[in-house]
Amino acid sequence: MSLNVCVLGSGSSGNAIYVGNDRTHLLIDAGLSAKQIALRLERIGIAPEALEAICVSHEHVDHVSGLRVFQKRHGVAVYSNAGTLRGMRRIPKNDEMKVRIFQTGAPFRVGEIVVEPFSVPHDACDPVGFRIRSERTCVGIVTDLGVTTPLVREKMRGCHALVVESNHDEDLLMEAPRPWSLKQRIRSRQGHLSNLAAARLVAECAGEGLEHVFLAHLSSDCNEPDLALRTVAGQLRLDGLGHIRLEVSRPDRVTPVWRHGEKTSVSAS
Repeated sequence: MSLNVCVLGSGSSGNAIYVGNDRTHLLIDAGLSAKQIALRLERIGIAPEALEAICVSHEHVDHVSGLRVFQKRHGVAVYSNAGTLRGMRRIPKNDEMKVRIFQTGAPFRVGEIVVEPFSVPHDACDPVGFRIRSERTCVGIVTDLGVTTPLVREKMRGCHALVVESNHDEDLLMEAPRPWSLKQRIRSRQGHLSNLAAARLVAECAGEGLEHVFLAHLSSDCNEPDLALRTVAGQLRLDGLGHIRLEVSRPDRVTPVWRHGEKTSVSAS
């Protein structure tokens, strides 16, 4: 059974990604408000109560701010590793949440979907990316990482769709009115990927089956959607990969829904 993917919203202000098929529905992160997550799920035809799990990549607020309220309202199971849970417990009232612990590196099953969490370099307690499989479809998600690693590239290879961080343009970051310490953090191995680094990651991992790439977590003041798209598309053309479709995700709207094997994505109603 094929997987469907929709980025409900992504950026410095909040991140949430839907992945599912006809029988099993998951959310990766819940960094939008509980109300917005529900509204955006409904826009793509998914009732909030239909979710079987929310898998958390790491504890930063832009990935978990709506988690506690959404679970309380809709009774959805939350999955994280122990490090992320410790980080989430530092946020007021999050100790009320019921969380199922997964082991980083060990695949686990939710309904008809297999979720494989793997380590990524980022300044959080124990951050992960996800490789998600359902029968003949595989999706890779890495939204916060400072540098690509052999493990990240291994887990992204063979996927049919990717959600990849394309956080900043290097020149815009250096010109931005931000403290030098923050710029150093963003550019560090524990920070965020630039447009060019995202392009290289996609090019290095692209196999014959890769159809679609969502560019995620764009900075509001150190990037521009058209610039991210041009940078990644230009690199892919140079590498003979111009056939891969690119989609820029935004914080205030859902992306079209990608479905494995369809030539075009399906817009939300």
